[in-house]
Amino acid sequence: MSELIRIEFPDGKSKEYPRGIRPQDILKELGRSLAEKTFAAKFNDKVVDLDRPLQSDGNIRFLTWDDAEGKEVYWHSTSHIMAHAIKELYPEAQFGVGPPIEDGFYYDIDVNTPITAEEVAKIEAKMKAVIAADQPFRREEMSKEEAIQLFQQRADKYKLELLNDLADNRPSVYHEGAFVDLCRGPHLPSTGRVKNIKLLSVASAYWRGSEKNKMLQRIYGISFPKKEMLDEYLKRLEEAKKRDHRRLGQELELFLITPKVGGGLPMWLPKGTILRETLEKFMREEQRKRGYLPVVTPHIGNLNLYKTSGHYEHYKDSGFSTIKVEDEEYMLKPMNCPHHFQIYLAKPHSYRDLPIRLAEFGTVYRYEQSGELTGLTRVRGFTQDDAHMFVRQDQLKDELCDVIDLIQVVFRTLGFSDFTTRLSFRDPQNKNKYGGNDAQWEQAERDIKEAADACALKYFIGIGEAAFYGPKIDFMIRDVLGRTWQLGTVQVDYVMPERFNLEYTGNDNQKHRPVVIHRAPFGSLERFIAILIEHFAGAFPTWLAPVQAAILPITDAQLDYANKVKELLAAQEIRCVLDERNEKIGHKIREAELQKIPYMLVVGAKEAENTAVAVRKRRAGDLGSMPLEAVVQKIVEDIQSKSLE
Repeated sequence: MSELIRIEFPDGKSKEYPRGIRPQDILKELGRSLAEKTFAAKFNDKVVDLDRPLQSDGNIRFLTWDDAEGKEVYWHSTSHIMAHAIKELYPEAQFGVGPPIEDGFYYDIDVNTPITAEEVAKIEAKMKAVIAADQPFRREEMSKEEAIQLFQQRADKYKLELLNDLADNRPSVYHEGAFVDLCRGPHLPSTGRVKNIKLLSVASAYWRGSEKNKMLQRIYGISFPKKEMLDEYLKRLEEAKKRDHRRLGQELELFLITPKVGGGLPMWLPKGTILRETLEKFMREEQRKRGYLPVVTPHIGNLNLYKTSGHYEHYKDSGFSTIKVEDEEYMLKPMNCPHHFQIYLAKPHSYRDLPIRLAEFGTVYRYEQSGELTGLTRVRGFTQDDAHMFVRQDQLKDELCDVIDLIQVVFRTLGFSDFTTRLSFRDPQNKNKYGGNDAQWEQAERDIKEAADACALKYFIGIGEAAFYGPKIDFMIRDVLGRTWQLGTVQVDYVMPERFNLEYTGNDNQKHRPVVIHRAPFGSLERFIAILIEHFAGAFPTWLAPVQAAILPITDAQLDYANKVKELLAAQEIRCVLDERNEKIGHKIREAELQKIPYMLVVGAKEAENTAVAVRKRRAGDLGSMPLEAVVQKIVEDIQSKSLE
């Protein structure tokens, strides 16, 4: 075996090094500036510690804060620093898991002391001491038996449970000073590389997500290499609190969630229902233009339907208990597609009939644990703007591109201009998670990629993110606070047509299988509306606003004219309210502003005499007196154009 290995760099250049050289040694050649910014290395597509000896030829890339994987290493290391600090403060503490997440990290801990705000401050101070000590993160591989013995000595039952379930016979642990943790890594070179930390909140979480297990305390935190980054993040966090859809939903009277009905089961109040129906109307109009046919299916179905589709196998742990009726079992609908397949099967189809596009605002149900429920973003009953297209192979690419165009129309209309796409493929190392065979998956993934390329999408590939029946194109939008949300999705499915024996007669008079496209531009209406509330801070554009205009008479003497204004607006289908209360006009204006109503039409004696209104526009303020008809026309234009103002 050669004592030299060849390392290739991102610019295509390569160089030979002694076998066993570490990335940090290579970094020294590349300059101090890069070394100071580098957190870890990616060697042959695997992220590794900077002190990991390299034993083979390969390509290397150094990860910094600008890389998503670099941030993960930074935040994962900070979670270990937090665990280290907790162990010093509370020696009896035992630890669950402490992963990096989209923004920051958390660690689940089992400790006798309730973690209050005062305790959080102590942990944060101790973390700063661990950071100041600049202790190295040192990786050690050992046999599974040795690792079990180590954590038995430390009496950490959670790590022991993880070890017992671990398939890897050579697990790794990381040392930082006297603290040791079971972890595959990688980590920063030392604790001192973390610069600016903030612990954000404490929540509860069942161990391993099962309510049969003990409830642990989960501490969330964030860290950044620069103080201004932390300051900006905390500023955005404060803004996010102001925009929280749960608070605004209550203040604007949009929805209600009450334990008397059940957790995760939102009820839509009149204003929220108007908002929801406006979105539905918008989608129905777009679908009608594109040849979709509306259908309605029941909220439950025979259990055998979902066994055939595979949904029972994949959702039985996150579904509600089955319902026994006479000699049959039923299930609350986890997905709409099996019902749509039955509609397709209700009569024979020719190649001339295709594509068939069936669309439904269908409500589905998932059993989410109570600790996981969050306003409208995590619920137990939600409505999907679901559709299933049954297409010939030669129609597939055009239909996929039409769906991609529809999703982009939705995003543009609602002001989501910043979005990325992910091609979600199956994990070839874990094929048991998916239905179908290799040929079907290879074809479906090829179809998805060709459509994405034809539509000039900028995308990345997410291995293991596919649905169990097919690959997807997932759309992730970035809202005004820079947060990323996954919304629209389109999926290609060769598996379900086979399971349900879907057929059509081709022009060769032979039976053929259609390809099924699943798509949902909104995704879940509940989650989509939660995102909209926070994106617009409840100040919806005029076309979406539950109340588009408030008519505010100054005195009772203008009530007759104010009612005529209301009739004229209502005749143009402008959603309006008339404030008839015996209150000062300033009070009425303030309340209308708090309700974030786009137009406030103030009516005094002068306006009544001149058939006018004094217009106040949200954000723009007082626009002065204008002819009533001109104001009505302006509001109608805002609505029809779906202006974002």
